[in-house]
Amino acid sequence: MVDWGALKEIEEKIRSCTKCPLYKTRTNPVPGEGGFEKEILIVGEAPGKNEDLQGRPFVGRAGKLLDDLLSSIGLSRKDVFITNVLKCRPPNNRDPTEEEISACSPYLEAQIGALQPKLIVTLGRFAWAWMCEHFGIRYRKLTEAHGKLYTSSTLFGSYRIFPTFHPAAALRRKEILDLLREDFQTLKAVLEGL
Repeated sequence: MVDWGALKEIEEKIRSCTKCPLYKTRTNPVPGEGGFEKEILIVGEAPGKNEDLQGRPFVGRAGKLLDDLLSSIGLSRKDVFITNVLKCRPPNNRDPTEEEISACSPYLEAQIGALQPKLIVTLGRFAWAWMCEHFGIRYRKLTEAHGKLYTSSTLFGSYRIFPTFHPAAALRRKEILDLLREDFQTLKAVLEGL
């Protein structure tokens, strides 16, 4: 059962956060959004330029690709909650730092706790590495780990995690796009089995 009140409180904390230097350069924080009808949480790396301007996750070219991928397996944004490891954009879309990830981690942990997702889909290596660290999964490079289902049992329940590539990487390299499309077809089969 989703605790929407807790999610709203988390969003308010994110909007006023000053835990790391990114708050100084952001236009808008990007807490996350979605309807969550299928109890799927999608976690990316960090907001980009368009996300920073709009305060919404995955609204640029990578977001359009994500929408297309979701549609290809019969899902839409109303079925999933979409967020990122970082809630503010790193300047020039650089990689997140350990300090930034550490500062933002409590927000993602709280979102997972409030949502209690049936499945977590990670997009890209930073989201995958975060899940491995926080859920006790042995880390393997994303090129080896993608498209497979991992299960983690914690004191707070059992979680299923499905790593795949970030849509932004797929826009830069066709071979990654092909793998991402294959992973989403595998994801469709995974969802049918849940």
